[in-house]
Amino acid sequence: MRKTNVTILAHNIRSLWNIGSFFRTADAFGVSHIYLTGYTAQPPREEIHKTALGAEEWLPWSYSRDPIKVLRNLKKKGFQAVALEITRKSEQLDTFSSDKPVCLIVGHEILGVPADILKICDNVVHIPMRGKKESLNVSVALGIALYKLTVNGDQSENIGEK
Repeated sequence: MRKTNVTILAHNIRSLWNIGSFFRTADAFGVSHIYLTGYTAQPPREEIHKTALGAEEWLPWSYSRDPIKVLRNLKKKGFQAVALEITRKSEQLDTFSSDKPVCLIVGHEILGVPADILKICDNVVHIPMRGKKESLNVSVALGIALYKLTVNGDQSENIGEK
């Protein structure tokens, strides 16, 4: 399996189908680990399995109630904490670049990434929106960000072999 220098932290995700989609998309882009935090449900769940198509069975993942603790540990290991969120200070995803491993953080489907997590992030990035709604489903947004980071970005370095 081809791995990248990208991990995901998914915090307070309500939809089991979104979680399943995270696993399937993360597998497609070679994400090395998924951290599930807060009240995000964990496998095994039929709804997750149905959307993940089994990716939750081989992609490394772990659960912690506390996202801050997970992020502090990752930052000690050299990861850059990058939230996917629209804020006044967020930069466009297509201009973001990093020479460090990245932990991409996604949050609640409606409320987004909480302020306490945003405070400890190294960067906050957003996907430019042109429509009226100015939002995407969190699993779709994650897929776009993973494409930028792993295929069209700086994190495409292989950790393993295909």
